[in-house]
Amino acid sequence: MPGVEQVRFVNSGTEATMSALRLARAYTGRDKIVKFSGCYHGHADMLLVQAGSGVVTLGLPDSPGVPASTTAQTLVAEYNDLEGVRALFAEHGSDIAAVITEPIAANMGFVLPQEGFLAGLRAITREYGALLILDEVMTGFRVAPNGAQGLWGIDPDISCLGKVIGGGLPVGAYVGKREVMQKVAPAGPMYQAGTLSGNPLAMVAGLVTLEHLSQPGLFDQIAARAARLADGLTSAATEAGIPVQVGQVGTMFGCYFLQEAAVDLPQPSLTNYTTVRQYAHPERYAQFFWAMLERGVYFAPSQFEAAFLSLAHSDDDIETTIQAAREVLAVLTSGEAA
Repeated sequence: MPGVEQVRFVNSGTEATMSALRLARAYTGRDKIVKFSGCYHGHADMLLVQAGSGVVTLGLPDSPGVPASTTAQTLVAEYNDLEGVRALFAEHGSDIAAVITEPIAANMGFVLPQEGFLAGLRAITREYGALLILDEVMTGFRVAPNGAQGLWGIDPDISCLGKVIGGGLPVGAYVGKREVMQKVAPAGPMYQAGTLSGNPLAMVAGLVTLEHLSQPGLFDQIAARAARLADGLTSAATEAGIPVQVGQVGTMFGCYFLQEAAVDLPQPSLTNYTTVRQYAHPERYAQFFWAMLERGVYFAPSQFEAAFLSLAHSDDDIETTIQAAREVLAVLTSGEAA
């Protein structure tokens, strides 16, 4: 990954983002952070502001129990809206420690960054002396072996990783440039600790997983299956006359069912949290989910969760899933699916 010079292991992805933001504040001497509506960075109080993931699924704008004082330093922008970010920096630039974002907004479904968005964030943060934090808890080692930042040539100051680095076991890490990371104790004054940080079991599992995935052609094989599945879902929906927005990068993919009002919009029609809430069709996805489950195919219970493929998924699994989707979509209505 670009710019990775030091690594700090923690207990989880949530702890990685918490520690990264603490580090950004310690390094810059500033208090405010910018996050994007619909992006979820763990259940830390200061980040549960217009969060995605389960908050979207349950229809909760925020979580009870979070004091207003805790989120007072959190500024919220719209994903894919650089002008909105510039406006926040024009007003608060000297107080903003960092911008944190998912390179693919994978906790409000699957929203790709528009061309120039991530590079624009990098430019704005450098202009104002703030840090850029990429939350690759979801995308790390999934969209590409060197993450989204390697795939798209983005050079963040800090990156966050989750249990993917431990082969699925509980672990996380925040990684970054040496100058920034040297602020962490014992080298610097910023405190961070965790009972299971870098525990031997997770480290061994992670190393074995990474070694296995490093075999020539293996990642490309999984990514090709993900692409075939995404194309198959799109084709099945088109044949059935059901509007969808399917996205896929590497081994990750996501599928939105769309309201009819989204059909005439420029594609992709879902580009941020506002459009997701306005034009996504969660009821239709729920019908799809239960009908697919009856056929032995288990998707995420919410269309606001991105999906991943692994080496365990075979070509036969992909074909079985596409065929089941074709059967379900052919009979899917606004009321029920057979």
